[in-house]
Amino acid sequence: MNWKEHKKKLMENPEFRKEYEALEPEYKLASALIRLRLAKGLTQEQLAKLLNTKQESIARLESGGSLPSLSTVRKVADALDAEVEINLRPRHHSVKDSLAVRPS
Repeated sequence: MNWKEHKKKLMENPEFRKEYEALEPEYKLASALIRLRLAKGLTQEQLAKLLNTKQESIARLESGGSLPSLSTVRKVADALDAEVEINLRPRHHSVKDSLAVRPS
């Protein structure tokens, strides 16, 4: 069984699915950090030096195991010449949400 098949089977379990989806923001951030670092041609060690930290700290950021502080994300973004974008949206859209008056 390959990973895709295994994941599909695991996602059938509502408790697993809930936990997996709860970690999505951490993994999206980690994935973006890795892509940006690699696009700049930097190793974890090189990025760590730019941030005056240790390679292990970069590895933790890229593991997706926890969410770093916003100030840490900003520092990493600056080092990678990237912008930070934060987006909050309702989890479930209703007709009421779509009819709400939006400021001009």
